[in-house]
Amino acid sequence: MCSLEKRGNLFFLTLTGDDQHRLGPPLISSILSTLSKISSESTPGSVLITTAHGKYFSTGFDLSYARSASSPSEAVDRLKAMVKSLRPVAAAFMSLPMPTIIAVNGHAAAGGFMFPICHDYILMRRDHGVLFMPEVDLALPLPDYFATVMRERIRSPAALRDMMLRGVKVTAEEGVKMGIVDSVYDSTERTMDAAVRLGEELSRRKWNGEVYAEIRKSLYPESCRILGLTQKPLVSKI
Repeated sequence: MCSLEKRGNLFFLTLTGDDQHRLGPPLISSILSTLSKISSESTPGSVLITTAHGKYFSTGFDLSYARSASSPSEAVDRLKAMVKSLRPVAAAFMSLPMPTIIAVNGHAAAGGFMFPICHDYILMRRDHGVLFMPEVDLALPLPDYFATVMRERIRSPAALRDMMLRGVKVTAEEGVKMGIVDSVYDSTERTMDAAVRLGEELSRRKWNGEVYAEIRKSLYPESCRILGLTQKPLVSKI
């Protein structure tokens, strides 16, 4: 599941419970409802900081749940349902009316990597954790919206190829070199401290959240298209 805390203008969304934070129906539903709550309570100056408890950030879809089905066809249906249900979560992050920061405390793999890649700023601990997409090793096709979001967010063709077609595990420092990760720190605590400092800095700007979200959408038009997001014709005061 996940928890939500608010300190001043900073919202803290934390994945809790299962140490691997596998993306099964309960967790996906909990995250989506929490993002809806955050969006509805946003005000100028709001900022979201996302993180997780434990050794992992998220190891992706709950494949054990899919494999526990009574038949192979039901297992496939369960996996398809999880893939479909994560799409609105990605859309919610991409359209959230505030800056978003993620403090990656450990491995973010497969579906779990969608969380960092959908945030504005990625902070990561140096001493533990990797970013990777193991679908090529698991013989699982890449969902269309995964591929589109990754392609728009990972600008280096070589980095994109290695992560998607070789399943390369990217450390925090390698992620900085690839332009995926913004900064790295020596521990979970220091990563969170840095996320809070950045959040407070961004919060002081008191940006209009609706305008902020529309600018973000304009930067990633293909991702928005495949996630079903449309831009609103906003006109600011002059």
